[in-house]
Amino acid sequence: MTLRTCPRQTEVQQLLAQGHWPHACPPELRAHLGDCRSCAELVLVTQAFQQSRAATAAQVKLPAAGAIWWRAQLRRRNAAVERVGKPVLGAYVFALAVVVLAAAMFAISQARHGLHWLDWVGQPSESFNPAGWLSAGGSLLVLIAVFAMVALVGAVVVYVAAEKH
Repeated sequence: MTLRTCPRQTEVQQLLAQGHWPHACPPELRAHLGDCRSCAELVLVTQAFQQSRAATAAQVKLPAAGAIWWRAQLRRRNAAVERVGKPVLGAYVFALAVVVLAAAMFAISQARHGLHWLDWVGQPSESFNPAGWLSAGGSLLVLIAVFAMVALVGAVVVYVAAEKH
């Protein structure tokens, strides 16, 4: 192996890169290859790489442009749906936390005052008046818990409906 390069090596490289080798090169440069081992090796290696690249490029089959565009649009839409879904999930978690907190407060309140919160079931229907019940000393916490449970059920229904799509 020699460390010095041939002065004609750059000329050979340019002809190989432009695809003019061996047809459009001067005859004295082709004759030079018989004498210069460095240039002959350069031609051999470069032509082998060019043939390999051409064979590989011929094997590549790209999908249709419409399919590539459709996949890109699908990825973009899915990413947008995921970005939008994160705050909705946060709202579901917040609603669940509020309902659990209201249920816990209701359970604590009922534990302190006795478990008489279903006494109104046996009474006539005209006695279940929420406004009169609150003024008579009923627990506001019970109404809050009922409304929170309704909100939770509504949120679960919306969540299940959204998951089906």
